[in-house]
Amino acid sequence: MSDVGLVSIGAVSGQSDDRASGALGGSASSGSSVPAVSSGSGVEEALGAVIADRVREFRLRHGWTVGILAEACGLSKGMLYKIENAQTSPSLATLARLSEALSVPVTAFFRGLSEEQDVILVKAGAGLDIQHRRSGQGHRYQTLGTMRAPHDSLEPMLVTLTTRDADAFPLYQHAGTELIFMIAGKMEYCCGSARYLLEPGDALQFTGEVTHGPGELITLPIQFLAVKSVTPSS
Repeated sequence: MSDVGLVSIGAVSGQSDDRASGALGGSASSGSSVPAVSSGSGVEEALGAVIADRVREFRLRHGWTVGILAEACGLSKGMLYKIENAQTSPSLATLARLSEALSVPVTAFFRGLSEEQDVILVKAGAGLDIQHRRSGQGHRYQTLGTMRAPHDSLEPMLVTLTTRDADAFPLYQHAGTELIFMIAGKMEYCCGSARYLLEPGDALQFTGEVTHGPGELITLPIQFLAVKSVTPSS
């Protein structure tokens, strides 16, 4: 098995300390939309695990006990135990205290985080809801994670439609290509001047510059996977 790291979106992590001081891992952006990453997300869990390893590593390098480090940085032993066991995500203020006490830069606590992004696992139902045009009652859009730059060339999204609206869906255009994989339901999908009947198991791939989007929603509920290729961030 490859030795790459793994991010699991939807896993449970502890509550962060000092939220008012600006806890790390509280939000993330994905693609053109900017969904909030809630507490308990895999991103926060990965961040907490990396910080836990670094704090323990630097403490042991000094030959200190948790009690000695607690006294040196002005935190309680209980809080330090939580940090070193990835049960909480420390705030910037807390990291600054640890940085001064351990004589390391704040950025040292994030060493290894990039490796944690080599693989992204999104458990069923754990995709992040995003605000999308036409999202609302009966229209759910869930992003399925985005790799860190420069590998962020795909935008996978799970779309679930449970109601019909009187108004037609708007047609979209974007750079790159897109793949639609039908999971459930039945619908017509518009691509340029053509309409394609999509049923479970069907796949439709097209150039993003062509206007496209759902047409007639024939059998509800409808669920499909949409994967867009995009230009990676520099």
